[in-house]
Amino acid sequence: MVSTPKRRSKQPQLEQLNHLIVEGILDKKGKKVVQLDLRKLGDAPADFFIICEGDSNTHVKAITDSIFKKVKDELETAPSHTEGSSNSNWILMDYFNTVVHVFHPETRDFYELEHLWSDAKVTEFGEV
Repeated sequence: MVSTPKRRSKQPQLEQLNHLIVEGILDKKGKKVVQLDLRKLGDAPADFFIICEGDSNTHVKAITDSIFKKVKDELETAPSHTEGSSNSNWILMDYFNTVVHVFHPETRDFYELEHLWSDAKVTEFGEV
């Protein structure tokens, strides 16, 4: 009997995906990293939001590039949609079950996503 090699799943495990996203953020010194668990909220657009900020538009872009590369290299998956890359004040990366928000600090303060979804379970990640 010949065994066939196992193929990597194209649908990554959510926990591993979220871990890699946070690693990608911390690799580029992203700040104020939080994960909002939205699974118990009925009207949530995703299971998780991962939110962070960068010091400048260049830093915001570097963080999203790091997330993209880490997830692509490890899980062979890319976001289904990305928005905001042109001005880099707020870049959104949609991995379907997890949506990543990388903000410039003033933009994050203005939109207050953590306040909007204050019923979610919050996990904070320390800065490296």
